[in-house]
Amino acid sequence: MKTNPGRFFEDFRLGETIRHATPRTVTTGDVALYTALYGPRFAVQSSDAFAAAFGYARAPLDDLLVFHVVFGKTVPDISLNAVANLGYAEGRFLRPVYPGETLNSVSEVIGLKESSNRQTGVVYVRSTGTDAQGEAVLSYCRWVLVRKRDPEAAIAEEAVPSLAKAVAPEDLARGLPPLNAQAYDLGLAGSPHRFGDYAAGERIDHVDGMTVEEAEHQIATRLFQNTAKVHFDGFAAKDTRFGKRLIYGGHVISLARALSFNGLGNAFSIAGINAGRHVAPLFSGDTVYAWSEVLATADLPGRNDVGALRLRTVATKNQPCTAHPDKAGEGYDPAVILDLDYWALMPR
Repeated sequence: MKTNPGRFFEDFRLGETIRHATPRTVTTGDVALYTALYGPRFAVQSSDAFAAAFGYARAPLDDLLVFHVVFGKTVPDISLNAVANLGYAEGRFLRPVYPGETLNSVSEVIGLKESSNRQTGVVYVRSTGTDAQGEAVLSYCRWVLVRKRDPEAAIAEEAVPSLAKAVAPEDLARGLPPLNAQAYDLGLAGSPHRFGDYAAGERIDHVDGMTVEEAEHQIATRLFQNTAKVHFDGFAAKDTRFGKRLIYGGHVISLARALSFNGLGNAFSIAGINAGRHVAPLFSGDTVYAWSEVLATADLPGRNDVGALRLRTVATKNQPCTAHPDKAGEGYDPAVILDLDYWALMPR
């Protein structure tokens, strides 16, 4: 058999390392297409001149573009037969990545837990993105619900990993170059608010909404070389409980990040992902809104140029966020589709 049907839950083994195909050189063309799909307006990633004045070599890739490219490589080996991607933890963006760099991915299976119905199981992996020299640029954990090929298949070994609730501030931005906060032009950046203008407990309605079109999420998923069947095969999707294709959860993350510019315009870089949950599916034709809460502010050891905001961004579908839709009892408001806890860097 020369084709790849993808791994099922019983095919995974605790501790195994999976080296993923295909190396990807990320270019300014990818940056332009990413911008066309999501419309991010963060100045550091938009302008070589702005980034260089601030202290970068030139405009780095959007952190989420790096994440999606690294993530996409893992799909054929991890989640081709997934029912759903469940969550994230311990995400660290280790250094800036610039156009022209080649990205690779490798994953370690750190946990396995069969579902009580024996039809599926949860696979936990730690994935690392590296450049062409093998230097790590990104590391994160995720867990995904994967179908079993044979419900009666025995699982050799199971374990649920213990994951940190949050990335420690001292582990953030270690590969970030020294930056000149005074040279950061607030007028060109489009927001007057620096790190000291935010406080824990503050809530921000990002106001704007974006309606998702079928073509957009199909182009985006192909851009990231994400081959998950649930995003592409409309014919097979007719027999699922939703009856249609699901939009890639990372598409929602990038939409929410782009929307967050209105209120967090100087949160120029994502430094870590503490936790994330795709609460409900998104479909073409739905409109995405978002709001954010400042969970904490943190100084970074040895740095007086930037600080870190711990943010919780909640995305909704077909409901503006004036009232900050959130958790309701043991669940969520029906409109909520994403709950993401992350660290973002902001100039002082």
